[in-house]
Amino acid sequence: MTSTPAGHEVALGMPQPPAPPYPAEVHARLEADAREVISRYPDSRSALLPLLHLVQAEEGHVTRTGMRFCAEILDLTTAEVTAVATFYSMYRRRPSGDYQVGVCTNTLCAVMGGDAIFDGLKEHLGVGNGETTEDGKVTLEHIECNAACDFAPVVMVNWEFFDNQNVESAKRLVDELRAGATVEPTRGAPLCTFKETARILAGFPDERAGAVEATGGAGPASLVGLRLAKGQSPYAQVVAPRAERIREQPPHEPSPTEHLSSHDAPQETSASDPDHPAGPTPGSRPADEEGK
Repeated sequence: MTSTPAGHEVALGMPQPPAPPYPAEVHARLEADAREVISRYPDSRSALLPLLHLVQAEEGHVTRTGMRFCAEILDLTTAEVTAVATFYSMYRRRPSGDYQVGVCTNTLCAVMGGDAIFDGLKEHLGVGNGETTEDGKVTLEHIECNAACDFAPVVMVNWEFFDNQNVESAKRLVDELRAGATVEPTRGAPLCTFKETARILAGFPDERAGAVEATGGAGPASLVGLRLAKGQSPYAQVVAPRAERIREQPPHEPSPTEHLSSHDAPQETSASDPDHPAGPTPGSRPADEEGK
């Protein structure tokens, strides 16, 4: 095993020896939780994703020991478990901070200031992409679209959204996280640590007082498209002068030349406009064609 300049572990030559098991007490506790999760599925292998969250909640990232545990309890090969654990970025493969701070740098968020936020946080925290502060509190990373473009630019902490951020608000956010303050996202319950979040994602309830009641839903901007899809107006507002003009207009009987299937199609066409007839006009053809 060796490390790259970026700190990533790379296996060279002979394969690694089998991962060590969890200590007996930890194994017994995790097995009880795992059996509860597995019982929710008709096929045990379907429980792999939540079980990876479960072992991530134990150590803060998915270790080789955690993957061995999942493989043994689900009767899978370690290769099958490793393939899943390395495919999804939500499973961390190395130690990281209590708070995973992700800045969206995809197109819209970048245009709205996401790149500036990411650069500002790198300088403010003294870390690069995927790196953790010395106190172990914050891991910074740039991420792809959060599916919250209507609130761009968005910063995500342990999968919770902080909408409409700027450089200064993002700096205040990470300072509060490092200071141990109670931080509330734009929607939902106050933040918990990455380990605690992983246990919730494994399917266990958030037992903090008021956490469930504080869970938020979609914001108004997110629901505009849904309302339009249902045939509703995005805003309950009628402009009176326009409505008056519509009511005063006499009933209109469309002519055959009108394009009723396309509201954007021009109504004046070459067939109905004598000033712009279709086809070549006299004298517009080349001389050799005129004599034919």
